[in-house]
Amino acid sequence: MEPVVGNVMIIDDNEIDNFVTRRVLENVKFCEHINIITSGEEALDFFEANQNNKDKLPDLIFLDLNMPVVDGFMFLFEFDDFSEHIKSNCQIVILSGALEKKSVHKILKNEYVTDYINKPLTEETLKKLSILIA
Repeated sequence: MEPVVGNVMIIDDNEIDNFVTRRVLENVKFCEHINIITSGEEALDFFEANQNNKDKLPDLIFLDLNMPVVDGFMFLFEFDDFSEHIKSNCQIVILSGALEKKSVHKILKNEYVTDYINKPLTEETLKKLSILIA
């Protein structure tokens, strides 16, 4: 299978979830490169430092909502301040624990969020996502 995207970024503070997500992405050869960042604050710093380096920017972000200090909601709020160059070239998929339907609908209204997936990522959900982001 040809990779669906070039660069994927995982933003999640849970090492086990990151391990599982990486393995699924690698098993289906979903992408060419995986960058794991363990906090929302670190991710924002990454975008700030690399905003002019298109090769380092992700095509797709898997974002957890439940993280300490800068959670996924705050990341999305701050992400809005970045240039259109960054925002228009990067899709965000929420990969998080179960949320109430009301919260899922709210998060899907965010213009940068492509989809919401309950953890853990599976090959089946990744195949469905491939169709959605293609």
